[in-house]
Amino acid sequence: MKLENAVALVTGGASGLGEATVRAFVAKGARIAILDRPNSNGEKLAAELGADKAIFTPADVTNTEQVTNAVHKTAAKFGGIHINVNCAGVGTAMKTTGKQGPMPLDMFELCIKVNLIGTFNVLRLAATEMLKNAPAADGERGVIINTASVAAFDGQIGQAAYSASKGGVVGMTLPIARDLSRDGIRCLTIAPGTFDTPMLAMLPDPQRQALAAQIPFPSRLGRPDEYAALAVHIAENVYLNGEIIRLDGAIRMPPR
Repeated sequence: MKLENAVALVTGGASGLGEATVRAFVAKGARIAILDRPNSNGEKLAAELGADKAIFTPADVTNTEQVTNAVHKTAAKFGGIHINVNCAGVGTAMKTTGKQGPMPLDMFELCIKVNLIGTFNVLRLAATEMLKNAPAADGERGVIINTASVAAFDGQIGQAAYSASKGGVVGMTLPIARDLSRDGIRCLTIAPGTFDTPMLAMLPDPQRQALAAQIPFPSRLGRPDEYAALAVHIAENVYLNGEIIRLDGAIRMPPR
């Protein structure tokens, strides 16, 4: 897909991996809808990038009405949607049971609701809008890029909810790609390793250094711009489809 004048809807687009993706696509000439929570940095980021390049579409990814409005607002502003990158997510850390008792079920449900159901909610609505696009010379109408995690494959102690949510994203990638193949819409998933995002920024520096030391090469935390570079390549390379791509410096997470 040619990114010049393409339209991308990026969830979690106001910070971390999402913000880096927004900036990378704008640098390639795309126009962007930043979908994030109302109290996020989305409005400020959109203003910085310019009204001709970006808009802020506040929404909760689990809310069908809000996401539908965001999709319609994007299409009305820029004439359609060609790319959907789903970076919105939450993290939870608690053992299945222990001295404090069983993990609260609502904690597990929240993780599944945001990371898995929220991702599907957005992509199904974005894909429906993509169906309206005229196919390009190769028949492509759009591309969906989801975000899982290496925790989908080797989750650590305390990551049952998080791993389940990201494993669900991995599991639905191929069937969605197959569902949409006849319509010229691709679906892929990036599974990042340990990245330097706002979530990890809350950890003390010694813990951050310890996490970086576990990564074979390069032995450092991943940078959001490296995620964004892969998202750009996926969008541009039409033969990539139905795949989960680990972006992790060859890490395989230990139990704890």
